[in-house]
Amino acid sequence: MLENLGAAAGANLLAPAVLFFALGAIAGWLKSDLTIPDQVAKSLALYLMLCIGFKGGVEARASGLTPDLLSAGALGLCLSFAAPFAAYAALRAFGALDRVTAAATAAHYGSVSVVTFAAGSEYLRAIGVEFGGYMAAVLALMETPAILAALLIAGSRGGAAGARIKPTLWREVFLNGAAVVLVGSFIIGAITNEPGRERLDLFVGALFQGALCLFLLDMGLVASRRLAAAPKLNWGLIGFALVWPLLSAAAALAASMALNLSLGDASLMAVLAASASYIAAPAAMRIALPNADAGVYLSLSLGVTFPFNLLVGIPLYHAIARLMYG
Repeated sequence: MLENLGAAAGANLLAPAVLFFALGAIAGWLKSDLTIPDQVAKSLALYLMLCIGFKGGVEARASGLTPDLLSAGALGLCLSFAAPFAAYAALRAFGALDRVTAAATAAHYGSVSVVTFAAGSEYLRAIGVEFGGYMAAVLALMETPAILAALLIAGSRGGAAGARIKPTLWREVFLNGAAVVLVGSFIIGAITNEPGRERLDLFVGALFQGALCLFLLDMGLVASRRLAAAPKLNWGLIGFALVWPLLSAAAALAASMALNLSLGDASLMAVLAASASYIAAPAAMRIALPNADAGVYLSLSLGVTFPFNLLVGIPLYHAIARLMYG
């Protein structure tokens, strides 16, 4: 297994997208003046979500409403909602965080990362492992429950610093740009089916890899700079950001196997469970828990967990899934 894992990890580390992330991280650490304009980065993020959603919709339409889709969707919802409660307890015990910051951070580790999902999907495609297109729908389902769970955690303990559930928060959670593009493009893909994919073949196919490389270059810059500017992080928090993905992935793989999901679907479920949000969750927490320390939850999710998953986690989760599935 170790030889196979080493080969898989090596192949993943030499993928262009991962190398561009490393380039951005190195440039950030060396304090280069390299920058990607914010509007360009946002446009790339929306483009990636459009491609993921659209292709997932087409593939889901082809496979139909199967038991696997229902099982994967139900599992994703359960994992996303339950994870913040366990993450909150761990952060309070080992990270020495205040209550509100721990709740906000827990939301990030129950919600999901679109780019980690994209990298995991491309990795599986590169090694010839098939997975259901409906996993893009599971991705969309897993964004919101963790945010709601974090609000329950914070609100249940009351106090002036507790959750402020306002109409603007619900709008941010359900109608944020990422969710609208991802879910909307999935629906459009399902409606237009193969004729739609043929019309957009170049846009959602060949150009995707280049856009992913440019986006990960920017993510490398942001992650390294965010981590360098995070003096409040202690070893307990860093340990959490590295160990939590492993535990979440293991739980997702065990549940996926119990539900008889395919090897590819189980691998992607592990990737989703192990990922941490840095788009939807930060936006919601900024409104709901304004007293939470954004320097902690953004530094952990983007500066520690995201690079770990991209460089090591994705091939590791698949290798473990392959071992479990025989």
